[in-house]
Order: sequence, then structure tokens, then C-alpha cells
Amino acid sequence: MTPIHAEMAAGRWETLSLFEQMGNIGGEVGRVRRWQGRDPGRANGAVDRALELMDLTLRDPRWRHRRKEIARVREIFCDVLFGSGSYRTTLPDLERYFNTYALTARSSR
Repeated sequence: MTPIHAEMAAGRWETLSLFEQMGNIGGEVGRVRRWQGRDPGRANGAVDRALELMDLTLRDPRWRHRRKEIARVREIFCDVLFGSGSYRTTLPDLERYFNTYALTARSSR
């Protein structure tokens, strides 16, 4: 399967800090929320991109001690979109979670 983020999949993703990676994922989560119900094509594209970035983060060897957290947030994201909502979480909840990382990444520049 051809990666959506070809440059990131080729190794650039692993040059970013965890905060930058999670913040970028949050950007896609925000796009899902923004387009959900308004433009299914754009929303689905953002879902695919978010999942790909989560998978790239899970494969990053630097975060092996954080894999449980990263995998859990991926599971929750999928539950919000495709599951039964058993986690009782919403896209705005996830967006707030990821925004914390984005703000930290921005402030540490």
C-alpha cells in the first residue's frame, strides 16, 4: 500500500519529537471533526491520514515505552468513528488531548 505521507514514511517522521508527531496527528483529528457530516470525502481522507500518522508513531522505536498510550488513543479514535462509543469519548475530547502536545511542541521551539 502506498503511504499517504510518503516523505514522512520514508523517515522524516522519526526526526520529529513525540510532541510534534502527536500534534500533527491532532491536526488530522481536527480535520475529521471539521468535515464530518459536511464533506464525507474530506473527512475520510483525514481519518486515513490520522491513522497512518498514528501507525508511523507506533513504529517509531524511540517511543517503545509509550506504545501502550499511543495504541490506546488509536483504539479510542477508531471507537469514536467506527465503534460502539464504549469509551464515551468524542472527537472534541481527542482534539483537546492532541492539542496539548501541539501547544507543547510549539512552545519548545
